[in-house]
Amino acid sequence: MRIISGILKGKSIKFLKNTTTRPLKDTVKENIFNILNHSNLLIVKIENANILDLYSGIGSFGLECISRGAKNVKFVEKDIEALKTLKNNLTKLSIKNQFQIIQDTVENFLEKEVGAEDNYNILFFDPPFADKSFVKNLTIIKNKKLFAKKHIIIVHRERKSIDNLESFMKVLITKNYGRSKIIFGTLT
Repeated sequence: MRIISGILKGKSIKFLKNTTTRPLKDTVKENIFNILNHSNLLIVKIENANILDLYSGIGSFGLECISRGAKNVKFVEKDIEALKTLKNNLTKLSIKNQFQIIQDTVENFLEKEVGAEDNYNILFFDPPFADKSFVKNLTIIKNKKLFAKKHIIIVHRERKSIDNLESFMKVLITKNYGRSKIIFGTLT
């Protein structure tokens, strides 16, 4: 795995080889960032954005955001081994600020999180494919207004999953890449 673009372009990142985490493949990640950068439907830019990387695993998405100029990335992950790998990646890439690591379940984190003037511009959901509870987390984010006026929600799901996200958010773009489905949307 590697950083695709930005100040850390080409740097490799470590990932876990286990059954509890599923790293975001480079090709899928590259397509996500191409859409973020080039779609006329999306009004959010990565530069100076506040990023919320939920179910972050080793932090592949958030690390890419930092490389591309994000203001701040908050990584939320409960798996201890994934967090160790994330911390090693941050150290290896010499990233000393611009991030916070939260070791907790996404649900617990969101229940405690307080909306602020500097809410999240990009909210990335990468739950385990079998997990359906992430939809509840969208509701929490919406009810607590944890998103900035200009924001985008990105959800990584299994291609065959049926999540009915339209009842929780306005879906703008859905793309399939192999086994993955990427959904871009906004909350109102």
